[in-house]
Amino acid sequence: MRIGEIAALVGVSTRAVRHYHHLGLLPEPPRRANGYRDYTLRDAVLLARIRRLTELGLGLDEVRDVLADDAGRELVDVLEELDADLARQEADVRARRGRLGVLLEEARQGRLPAEGPVSPELAALFADLARAAEELPGPEPEMAVRDREVLALLDTVEPDGVGAGLVGALRGTLTAPGAVERAYDLYARLDALAGADAGDVRVDEAARLLAELLPDELAGHFGDVDPAVFGGGRPAGFQGAFWADFSPAQVEVIRRAMRLVVERAR
Repeated sequence: MRIGEIAALVGVSTRAVRHYHHLGLLPEPPRRANGYRDYTLRDAVLLARIRRLTELGLGLDEVRDVLADDAGRELVDVLEELDADLARQEADVRARRGRLGVLLEEARQGRLPAEGPVSPELAALFADLARAAEELPGPEPEMAVRDREVLALLDTVEPDGVGAGLVGALRGTLTAPGAVERAYDLYARLDALAGADAGDVRVDEAARLLAELLPDELAGHFGDVDPAVFGGGRPAGFQGAFWADFSPAQVEVIRRAMRLVVERAR
């Protein structure tokens, strides 16, 4: 058989056959007088085995191991490893579909936040806020939008479990009677402090309201914040970018509220 014939018989491309020759998976057959390769039935059997192994998901290096002299033992080892890997992938796909199902349901009911997709925990928090905001007069405060954006960012970049813990603590606090209304009152106060300096007389009251809304569980997370936040100045990196997005008065509100929560939790 010529290369086109064996490739058609086994159901692979001639390019694949040449690649297997190049990698040493398929030995080069003898050539005819005209220079064409002359394949035998045994070559076709080996090529078919290579195809079956690759279709199972084995990499070509793993196929080479299987085709070695101790192929029986290697095949069992490789297939067991492949089976375990597929099982992990299957579990991951199930988990991803579960998260996707929650998002789809939110989208179908018109509750998918503009910041989505986010984790189910954060989506539930955003849904709680949205339902409460519908009953409040006036447009949504700009600070409320920014708060959701920051939470969506933390939902992505925080290590597994940490972001969910923060969201869970916040959601628990905001389920208290009147908490969402107080949160939106605070957002409006913070909007009014845009462009104001740190010495603005409205800072103390806003800081007190924010501290009342922040759960004690967050005090431990504040310990990871750059000390400059508590003493003044602008930290670098993500924290620097975060603080730079606020006016001096807004930064002072957050700084004082964090100090109040830490002191309260001691």
